[in-house]
Amino acid sequence: MHADDVRPTEPTRHGAYLCLTVRPGPRPAVAGLPVPDLAGRLGLRNEFEPGGDHPPDAVAFLRGTGAIPADIADPGLVSAGAIIHVASARADLVAEFCAAVIRLLGPANTPRILTRVVRPMSYTGTAMYNFAYAHRVLQQPGPVMPNAFLIPLSKTQAWWEKDWMERHTYFLPRYDEAGRRLTDGHAQAAAAGIACIMRRFYTTAAQPAHRGEYDFVTYFECADEDVARFCDVCAALRDVTRNPEWRIVREGPTWCGRRVATWAELFD
Repeated sequence: MHADDVRPTEPTRHGAYLCLTVRPGPRPAVAGLPVPDLAGRLGLRNEFEPGGDHPPDAVAFLRGTGAIPADIADPGLVSAGAIIHVASARADLVAEFCAAVIRLLGPANTPRILTRVVRPMSYTGTAMYNFAYAHRVLQQPGPVMPNAFLIPLSKTQAWWEKDWMERHTYFLPRYDEAGRRLTDGHAQAAAAGIACIMRRFYTTAAQPAHRGEYDFVTYFECADEDVARFCDVCAALRDVTRNPEWRIVREGPTWCGRRVATWAELFD
């Protein structure tokens, strides 16, 4: 007789980033749309004042400050002057919010939408959880951690052809026979950000993603004094001598923004 207690991999949370490119002329009209009323009707709490952590049913308003192109061209993200984030355990609530915003904006302002899910952790045992997540930064009010960064990415076909045990090794340091560390791996390369960067990690419902879609969407928040640390962590992850995983990563643009309290502030 064998046990039948395989850990679930079904999504536990659903989210979407609605990337808005609004021309200067229509901005006053768009700023007056009843998006806050929609969020209130759906019971979405603003992440600008999150409470103890990321709200169960959440909405956020992010005003763009620029974007840095990378391996994957994404004009809709690069040109986005604002992003709305919506998240919930209920896929239908996220879908209803997105559909309603699209209707309000009209065909002239159709957003670029990145819809993703959160799954249980795949490669994180107890020791790694205690290292990387036990003392992680929870979501803070907007004035405390005002900076927002969105970085979508995909893994190459070579990654998906590896079995899960080989993939696991990329998150850990590698050592020679004498015990000398050869590479840091993902976890050590990113360790400097654990204490000061709020992280959120979405994946596609299907893995690998369908052609033309990102496999992952990563999102970060930090205080003004920690922006340099965030940049250092990104540089460490991209350094293939420290983190060989990045040889099989292709990044979309790094979108940079500031968290704001209201819909109207996106268009000031």
